[in-house]
Amino acid sequence: MGGDYRTTLDSYERYLTAERNRSPHTVRAYLGDLTQFLDYASAHGVDSLEDLQLRHFRAWLGQLSTTGLARSTVARRAATVRAFMAWCVQENLLASNPALRLQAPKKAQSLPSVVSKKQLDLLFAGLTSAASTDNPAGLRALALVELLYGTGIRVGELVGLDVDDLSPDRRTLTVLGKGDKERTVPYGVPAAHALDQWLRCGRPHFAHQSSGPALFLGQRGQRIDQRAVRTLVSRLFSGIGDTSATGPHALRHSAATHLLDGGADLRAVQEILGHSSLATTQLYTHVSVDRLRQSYQQAHPRA
Repeated sequence: MGGDYRTTLDSYERYLTAERNRSPHTVRAYLGDLTQFLDYASAHGVDSLEDLQLRHFRAWLGQLSTTGLARSTVARRAATVRAFMAWCVQENLLASNPALRLQAPKKAQSLPSVVSKKQLDLLFAGLTSAASTDNPAGLRALALVELLYGTGIRVGELVGLDVDDLSPDRRTLTVLGKGDKERTVPYGVPAAHALDQWLRCGRPHFAHQSSGPALFLGQRGQRIDQRAVRTLVSRLFSGIGDTSATGPHALRHSAATHLLDGGADLRAVQEILGHSSLATTQLYTHVSVDRLRQSYQQAHPRA
């Protein structure tokens, strides 16, 4: 294709951003997948989009599968090219969609890692002991981990919070989630106390004139980034014993599972987590059942 397809990709990028309201991270991922496929097709004799056939897509997926990529990654890339080709038809760039019958490997259904309540007690005990007016970074660590676990919000949602997004009197916060969908999420007393300490005694230590309204600030006084939060949480997990949990998303998994274990309504948990589909939230019921089965096998005399 000699690079001619890049003009089409530029148009598709504008479509994803302006009409589909996809995040910059998602758009980059889609365009990266598409560029890889179109470069592959070009290297295998395809001169234009009109020359693409189903066999080209299948051969590309076959090659991806041999590189050791996870099935979920291959499935995502297949979905990406199908959506792109459908858009090409919609825009009258193609008469028909050659990827219409493209099938990808089914994603392996894996249960998310969940941190036990006992391990979380250990984690929070360590955070609390380190949080003091003499240690503003400790106050920040306690507040952000309390908020991640206490609300189940995503790390991207956490770092995007501003001070005005908090409603301390109601103990709720306003979150801008995926697709720019706004939702209100409650948080508990421990998170409220940690946030109050952070705002009064921790945040002023990092803030300066150009800090802006960000709730959590990094070492240089700017909005904290996701990488710093991931590094912190992963380090904390490494100190609480045997767990496969890594990163902030494990706190989200744990919050959802513990809510359901405690009898929370499934639809309420869906709303708290910001899932567009109830089926996504139902994954956590499988986690709870798995934990229940393990407890039964360990404790029941006739298990």
